[in-house]
Amino acid sequence: MTTTDPMTYGDVALWNWVTIVAGIIAIVATWIILEKAGIKGWGALIPIYNIYLVTKVSGNRGWFVILLLIPFVNVIASVFIALGLARVFGKSSVFAILLLWLLTPIGLLILAFGDAKYIGPDMATV
Repeated sequence: MTTTDPMTYGDVALWNWVTIVAGIIAIVATWIILEKAGIKGWGALIPIYNIYLVTKVSGNRGWFVILLLIPFVNVIASVFIALGLARVFGKSSVFAILLLWLLTPIGLLILAFGDAKYIGPDMATV
């Protein structure tokens, strides 16, 4: 009798490497984004604190991080953080949803290495 395993060890190993690379890309991009916003980049290395910093940069209050711990509410909170982050860098809502929320590492790379300038929550009107 033969059984078919949907994922082989090679598939799992590949997926692990993809996840590690995406994580490293997100850390590097977040470091640069924080520095563009005038915050020390090393904050991107500390779990939870990095989310707090990105939340503050996006113009939201710090307690917003607590909302990310609540199931279903975290989805809405992460959308608001993505929208705020796009706004303070002068990007559109479409950029926020497609690239910062759905394809986070790609959106972070565009903000970090692109021509986006931090304009702050007070000046952002997009």
